[in-house]
Amino acid sequence: MPKNFFNCSPLTWLTLLSCLFWGVIPSTVFATEPGVTGVRHTPGGKVAFNLGPNPSRYHILQRSRELSEVGRGRPVAMVRGSSRPGMIADSTRPKDQGYYQLTHVESAAPRDTDRDGFSDWLELARPGYYNPLNPATPVERAQGSVMLVNRTHFEQLAARDDRPGAQSVREIKFLVYDVHTSRPVLYFANSNRYRYHFDFTSQVVNRYNDLGLFNSETYFDNTRRKNLAGSLIAHDNYVDAEGRRGLYTVEFWPTDPVAFRFVEKGYELVSAAMPFVDGNIAYHPASETQRRWYNDEKEDYGKSYIQVVQTEDLYANVVYTGLNPGEGYGRLRVVNGSETLSVRDIVIFRNIPNDLTHVAGIITEIPQTPLSHINLKAKQNNTPNAFIKDASTHPEIAPFIDQNIYYRVTADGFEIRSATEEEVEAWFEAIRPANPQVPQRDLSITEIRPLSRIQFNNSDAFGAKAVNVAELRRIIPRNAPNGYAIPFYFYDEFMKAGDLYNEAQAMMEQPLFRNSALFRDALLKSFRQKIKDAPLPAWMLDAVGALQESIGPDTTLRLRSSTNNEDLEGFNGAGLYSSFTHYLDEGHLEKTVKQVWASLWNYRAFEEREFWRIDHFSAAMGVLVHPNYENEQANGVGVTTNIFDPRWEGHYVNVQIGENLVTNPEAGSIPEEYLIARLAGFSDEIQYIRFSNQLPDNQTVLTRSQALDLKAKMNLVHSHFLSRYNPPDPSTWAMEVEFKITEEGNLLIKQARPWIF
Repeated sequence: MPKNFFNCSPLTWLTLLSCLFWGVIPSTVFATEPGVTGVRHTPGGKVAFNLGPNPSRYHILQRSRELSEVGRGRPVAMVRGSSRPGMIADSTRPKDQGYYQLTHVESAAPRDTDRDGFSDWLELARPGYYNPLNPATPVERAQGSVMLVNRTHFEQLAARDDRPGAQSVREIKFLVYDVHTSRPVLYFANSNRYRYHFDFTSQVVNRYNDLGLFNSETYFDNTRRKNLAGSLIAHDNYVDAEGRRGLYTVEFWPTDPVAFRFVEKGYELVSAAMPFVDGNIAYHPASETQRRWYNDEKEDYGKSYIQVVQTEDLYANVVYTGLNPGEGYGRLRVVNGSETLSVRDIVIFRNIPNDLTHVAGIITEIPQTPLSHINLKAKQNNTPNAFIKDASTHPEIAPFIDQNIYYRVTADGFEIRSATEEEVEAWFEAIRPANPQVPQRDLSITEIRPLSRIQFNNSDAFGAKAVNVAELRRIIPRNAPNGYAIPFYFYDEFMKAGDLYNEAQAMMEQPLFRNSALFRDALLKSFRQKIKDAPLPAWMLDAVGALQESIGPDTTLRLRSSTNNEDLEGFNGAGLYSSFTHYLDEGHLEKTVKQVWASLWNYRAFEEREFWRIDHFSAAMGVLVHPNYENEQANGVGVTTNIFDPRWEGHYVNVQIGENLVTNPEAGSIPEEYLIARLAGFSDEIQYIRFSNQLPDNQTVLTRSQALDLKAKMNLVHSHFLSRYNPPDPSTWAMEVEFKITEEGNLLIKQARPWIF
């Protein structure tokens, strides 16, 4: 209850609000206090005082945690009086209890609250250039600011950046100097102009000209720390438990172990310097290091006014993610199962599909990762792709279902509007390649070869997958499968022996095949069955049987597709073709070999080649054969670069428990997602973006030692294939690897291919 309203002096009035608990606001009208008409919570949860009209005063709000601290509380807000009723609010949401002192000061006798030599009244008159709660020397608006006045001001200073878990978010770098003293000062840098904190400090603030000295007093050592270098990040698509949208997070360099006492000072300064933010600001301990420090000092955080958001909660509550920006035209469809799709469809998937043909646009109702096969497919095809929570019932989407639409994905949101049939057709023709593509196939190698006898330049005979696994055997023999590869020659001879090329030609010339996706899907299914039913020539049957015997009769085998059109320049065929396991009770390997060959004519594969004008009869299928690994502990996909910021060494990894594939996850399952990076020369830091929802809270699929082992092997893979592929720009090149942890707990890298940026 409010109490003890008294006149401190002719110039000031004091209001004391004691024992204010979250969610409870006294209803007393401040009849005895002429400056205050009420107290309430803002929609965002901040404590706010309603102010009566009084243009000759300004108002200072101080907050204390304890009653004994009243009179010495932290200034958290300051506003000018007006001829109209106004409001003054705390800079952040209360957690438990708080004590507030509200002081009304006559403008004719202003104070200097931050003791910077400028009166409060002057600083209130030029917000942004000055800040009455921040004793920082003003800087030019083009360089930065000591205060963020509104969202527009934030956007003027913010740069776009990819963060682990958040793509193309707005970020402002900030610096707090003298954080070890009672008078710290805060600056927001124009982050479009100053890429690094040191650039701003040396060119604008002129505090440091020596990078080594700046680093030693700013990072990694809480005993020597004089400064804080952090980022303020806008997560505009975050929605909290009360349905409030948007969250600003205060973050620090991942390997910087910032102690609570410094986090608190920085957080309070930043919060007070953003009066337009209604409580939606939180500290985000984004890395292993910072989570450890937070857990060690959790009691201090609990007593403070710092709102904390953990990574798993931050990204679990995002309602929109633009994974692949772009635009497209097509018919909007909602897919619940395995419906036949075409390149003229824009599809809302209620679950991540097990396979995906080429479509005009992608929307999923459950979160995706950048390494999900549908996002890789979207990147390959320049297809707009976004996660939109509850898309099929979204008021801006649902009215357009089963209609032709224009669909655009940006970092901030999406656009959907009606489109004509003519627009759809014109778009389709515009995005197709102009000229046919004829993949190379070498039919001169006529024998099945062990991987030890296959060279990198044999991809035209065995396919990129088989060749790359052979290369893996050379660099990490204990961590790669060993086996054999069946060359394209076998597929070609089989197709000719059964007159299957002519069968395919006749099928493709049927008008309904060309004009109906449903009919085309059905005919391709029938053709695949013809391939499976056709016998192998006797010589081929003997050769495949000899391969099977050489591995051993008691070994379950994995037969994997390896084509000449799977990893072409600018084209990634991941997920188009099928691999199969041959079990001990299935007899001769013939059946399973033909299953792999038949997958060359999968509907999704045919559609992809057709769109890219790839000649179907020059396409060829090889088969990679190696022992099957059953009962795996985990499987995953990794990329040998920091996909969020390639300037820093690192690897991005998705991994899931058991045999639940990362690329084709079970409905509703979310894999573990992390970035492991060596930042600023320090030890490897793991930044977890999401935890697997197949494990208890905060348990990880990979141990730290397994993650480090994987990183070491991926480094070897990257270096080796860099010399093989010899890309024109190594800085924009990386390898994507598929891996598993076997039943015995060993790391196995089963595939490697160039990553599509």
